[in-house]
Amino acid sequence: MAPTHVLRCCQRGLAWIPVIFIALVVCWSYYAYVVELCIFTIPSIAEKIIYMVFFHLSFVMFVWSYWKTIFTRPANPSKEFCLPKAEKEQYVKEERPESQQEILWRATANLPLYTRTGAGAIRYCDRCQVIKPDRCHHCSACDMCVLKMDHHCPWVNNCVGFSNYKFFILFLCYSLVYCLFIAATVLQYFIKFWTLCRRKSAENCPKNELPDTHAKFHVLFLFFVAAMFCISILSLFSYHLWLVGKNRSTIEAFRAPVFRTGSDKNGFSLGFGKNIAQVFGDERKFWLLPIFTSQGDGLTFPSRLVNIDPEQPTVSLQPEANKSIEDVPASPLSESQNHLLGNEQHANNVTEHLENDTGSETITIIMERES
Repeated sequence: MAPTHVLRCCQRGLAWIPVIFIALVVCWSYYAYVVELCIFTIPSIAEKIIYMVFFHLSFVMFVWSYWKTIFTRPANPSKEFCLPKAEKEQYVKEERPESQQEILWRATANLPLYTRTGAGAIRYCDRCQVIKPDRCHHCSACDMCVLKMDHHCPWVNNCVGFSNYKFFILFLCYSLVYCLFIAATVLQYFIKFWTLCRRKSAENCPKNELPDTHAKFHVLFLFFVAAMFCISILSLFSYHLWLVGKNRSTIEAFRAPVFRTGSDKNGFSLGFGKNIAQVFGDERKFWLLPIFTSQGDGLTFPSRLVNIDPEQPTVSLQPEANKSIEDVPASPLSESQNHLLGNEQHANNVTEHLENDTGSETITIIMERES
């Protein structure tokens, strides 16, 4: 037991190495830009002030969002998704998977679950001993089930999911802005240092020649590092913006979620506008701030597949092949689902009047469809 505990502590300690590396690079970039470039290299006072103001704005937003991504704890399933003590003991004693699934079906009768495994079973985590809500997955690195898990990022030493996905997107955004600003403002001095004339004669050297000091190496490396990170972050940021627009996680992009009607990679997509609002919230004034404004509770998510079957207003899972749909109680829509779908769920009454040849009798047919 002791060696396992020591090994686990060593793994947790080593997991902070990428974060420490990023922190050191950021600290060096701050020194190289502010001290070596702005103070010792740039001759114009006005240019210094403008560069320093915009640099510190991007720096503060970048560090703020990075901090929130690292230290925001991943959200976990609530107690209602845990098996009661008696059913948990019965589940552990059962050796047949069919019997275990029957226990899970009874326990999830009143839970808003719309997804299942590829084999049609209830998604249950034996490690955490909890029923997995929709879009919830177990992270082996964090050793916990994470709500709306996207991926485990070693550069933040944290699992990116429902609680910090907005922070992660903003971290990518502001890190890209930070690197772009540095690369753009350093470029002219990078070229001057790179082509620095070593002749000291007035005929061959420009009058605005920069001093050949140690600042030269900081500026040269600063441009290379900023350009390198800019290219890598741009691709990752573009990919996650695409995922947000499609309302998918990284896991769902590679493995489509399975609903009652089958797998559907667009099952949680509500349209571009609502997909964006689900991550960033309703109030646009808070979109660019690393504060939590995401919609919902992370346990239930509105799905466009909920309204497909008129006989089944909510997507329920069928426990056994020989049981009908009526045997499985339908789960009510959660508050977050009603909030997102409230503008689109209306009763549609169509009345058709059919009159017989004598005109003495009118037959009214009312077809009602509820979403």
